[in-house]
This record gives sequence, structure tokens and C-alpha cells, in this order.
Amino acid sequence: MFYYLLVTFYVLVCFLLLVVVLLQQGKGGDIAAAFGGSSSQTAFGARAGATVLTRATAVLGTLFMIGSFVLGIAGAGRSGSSVVSGVGGPPTQEQPKAPELPLSVPQGQPGAPPATPPPATPDAGKAKGKGGETPKDAPKPEPGKKGGGF
Repeated sequence: MFYYLLVTFYVLVCFLLLVVVLLQQGKGGDIAAAFGGSSSQTAFGARAGATVLTRATAVLGTLFMIGSFVLGIAGAGRSGSSVVSGVGGPPTQEQPKAPELPLSVPQGQPGAPPATPPPATPDAGKAKGKGGETPKDAPKPEPGKKGGGF
């Protein structure tokens, strides 16, 4: 109950501060000031209006800042409800498991490993010809040198 009273008072202070700031006349900001008729639009007199509105702005500005701090502290302990507070997340769907493959397949069955091992690959360090063989006329690298030496 007290919180809502503070919020109402704060909204009233905000509205009054807005009105007081808009009522203030700028320093030579109107069109009449450009031609020397700046005193024609003063509502409260030449100097008294500025003092009343300036003091009202200072007081209302102070109340605005204090009210914002008080409402921030008072609202920190409140547990407000959220739009999505009672809504759960989307339902979780279990993915179907992939069928388990057997670890070993007997020989002769489809998918069984070949009975003979694949041929061994030749060394990668040797120079290879077109058929995977070392050509007979290939230059042999000299010991201690790297690359082709072009």
C-alpha cells in the first residue's frame, strides 16, 4: 500500500517538474527578444518569475531524484510477476536412438571385412613415377642438400 502511495507521489512530482520546466522562458530565446521586446511575454514580471520558477525547478528536481532512489530501493525487495513466470519451456522430445550395429560380422556375411589385408603402401619419401614406381633415371639427392637445387 505504501509503495503505491510513493509511486503516485512520484508521478505527480514528474508531471509538475515537466510543467515547470516548460513554463520557464529561455534567456532571449523568443522572437520578441530579437527586436528588443523581451519583456512583453513575461507572465510574472521581469525578475520575479525567474526566481519562482527556478526555485520550483530546483525543489521538484530534488524530489524527483530522491523519489527515484527511494522507489529503486523499495522496489528491489518486491518480487514482481512476469508475463512468462507460470509458463514452462517447450516439451522435450526424445530423439529415436539409432539401431546398434554388431561389433563383429562373421565371414561370408555382407559387410564383413575382407579376408586378405590390403597391400602395403610404398614409402612416401621416394620419388614416384606414373605407376607408383620409382623411375630408373630419377636423380638421387646428394647427402646434406635439400630440394632440387634449381
